[in-house]
Amino acid sequence: MEQPTIGDAFGEMIRDAYAVRTGIGPRPLAGGRYPRPVIEVIERDDGLINGAPADHYLDEPQDWPPYDHRAMRLCRGRVLDIGVGAGRCAIELQRRGIAVTGLDTSLGAIEVARKRGLRDTVLNTVDEFSRAAVRYDTFLLLGNNLGLLESPERAPVLLAGLSRLAAPGARIVAQGSDPYGTRDPVHVAYHERNRQRGRLGGQLRLRLRYREIASDWFDYLNCSVAELEGLLAGTGWRLKSIDEQDRPYYLAVMEQDT
Repeated sequence: MEQPTIGDAFGEMIRDAYAVRTGIGPRPLAGGRYPRPVIEVIERDDGLINGAPADHYLDEPQDWPPYDHRAMRLCRGRVLDIGVGAGRCAIELQRRGIAVTGLDTSLGAIEVARKRGLRDTVLNTVDEFSRAAVRYDTFLLLGNNLGLLESPERAPVLLAGLSRLAAPGARIVAQGSDPYGTRDPVHVAYHERNRQRGRLGGQLRLRLRYREIASDWFDYLNCSVAELEGLLAGTGWRLKSIDEQDRPYYLAVMEQDT
């Protein structure tokens, strides 16, 4: 069986989604002149495959879930939008006159965010960018990007990088998802399998597939609020508030210990 090429699967997907939405640039075709829907395919390490339309990465505020609007109101000062994607939230902050930088590891995503009008972008990891001299007041992790904490081993490293970039009184505003309310036997079995391997139940091992391209495998963390508090212990960050109005999704605000 032919194996996919490893590359910027997310970026290729976002480029095509942008082309389909705007009509600008080459569009993927389905048997003729009509563009096919662009589908994000996520493969989990237990063999589970999920797919969903990728167009939501380009959504305007009127199409956002309620917690994204509440997250916007929690931003203050200079903002670093981590995992900016196509710039959905960063562009809205920019419209409101807020100084915002969009950071992503996907070249394709950064290119689309810039085409959509985001002025300040960085193609880099948090670890590498944390050596920069700039300082931020708010770190934004929306679109379930609390998952970028990855694991108990990785979370302190990421949080240390944010500490190096943090202005006095800085905060992290992150959207996460509690995975443990599900009764789906496939997910319940996966949580148990993870625990047997010494991992957190919602510690996902994933890769993104788009057309003939795949990302490398990566960890992505869905965790409970209690687990999040445990991950923060000893990092210099503490949980300031939790907004659980849209369970199982939640907004977590973290601030530096004083």
